[in-house]
Amino acid sequence: MNAAIAGIGATDFSKNSGRSELQLAAEAARAALTDAGLEPSDVDGLVTFTMDTNAEVAVARELGIPELTFFSRVHYGGGAACATVQQAAMAVETGMAEVVVCYRAFNERSGHRFGQVQTAAAANIDNSWSYPMGLGTPAAMVAMFARRYMHEYGATSEDFGRVAVVDRKHAATNPDAWFHGRPITLDDHQASRWIAEPLRLLDCCQESDGAVALVVTSAERARDLPNKPAVISAAAQGSGRDQFTMTSYYRDDLTGLPEMGVVARGLWRRSGIGPSDVDVAVLYDHFTPFVLVQLEELGFCGKGEAKDFVASGALELDGALPLNPHGGQLGEAYLHGMNGIAEAVRQVRGTAVNQVADVEHVLVTAGTGVPTSGLVLGQG
Repeated sequence: MNAAIAGIGATDFSKNSGRSELQLAAEAARAALTDAGLEPSDVDGLVTFTMDTNAEVAVARELGIPELTFFSRVHYGGGAACATVQQAAMAVETGMAEVVVCYRAFNERSGHRFGQVQTAAAANIDNSWSYPMGLGTPAAMVAMFARRYMHEYGATSEDFGRVAVVDRKHAATNPDAWFHGRPITLDDHQASRWIAEPLRLLDCCQESDGAVALVVTSAERARDLPNKPAVISAAAQGSGRDQFTMTSYYRDDLTGLPEMGVVARGLWRRSGIGPSDVDVAVLYDHFTPFVLVQLEELGFCGKGEAKDFVASGALELDGALPLNPHGGQLGEAYLHGMNGIAEAVRQVRGTAVNQVADVEHVLVTAGTGVPTSGLVLGQG
């Protein structure tokens, strides 16, 4: 692809931002433009999530963007993160826009909390099959999936906990992370309370207030800007057979994420690389069990083998596949995966707090159990 991420910006990550979601969006977008060495007058495109409350025209007004020639939104919560970059890249490649800002902003802790039961959501056709059975929260939906996965492959709560321990270890050395200075042990994980068996509190991502923005432009233009660009080597979205929002219980195999398999095939085909070429993996970690399943769907290990792959130490910074060096959504912040893309850019630039050596390719995923998306970012 002839597009790159040239700028990244974020607000602080908190539990009570004390400001509106529009202000958060504007702050992050302005920071991203400053990072890119660009002005609001250079921007002619905006992309966000359908779930974002900040209208593109409102963000344009707050930033002082004079004209927009492209604006777009992507569905499906966390599954939209990498897809916003994909939309922006397509706009740049087709000439619909020259500089596109992707943004996501919310007060998810102090305002609308996604993890609580939403009565109105029961009317949704997908939710109507599971809500009456008591599966009224994301944690409950994932717990049902995780239980079947454990039954089929012998995974345990400790196997899930190892993902949380790695994320929190990386967050502990990241000053921007909510859990900076607060690592956990596997014993801490096992002692944390049940949320929906077999998920414990430390298997579940946090709730955060904040915003992240990314600036996408052509690779040629990005090379002339102040910071090293992260070239978008590949982008993909995926939806599988019998896809439901969040989790499908109506497939022949209930222990996989075929939508992530669709994304994986698209990324490997378009980028020309494979799993063995990935230097850093920024995987969507809203719930720990889905990190294991993603490792399998993406081809880093075989079906049912992720527990052993994780236990081997592969996800450590000096391991075979460093995972979420920023701490992920479990450790840094839950911003629907947008903060993971920013970390991927830092890893390509070589400026991350927990920098992995000799990074050529970074894999990013967004969303699991819903239509998903992914990116491969590389050197420019």
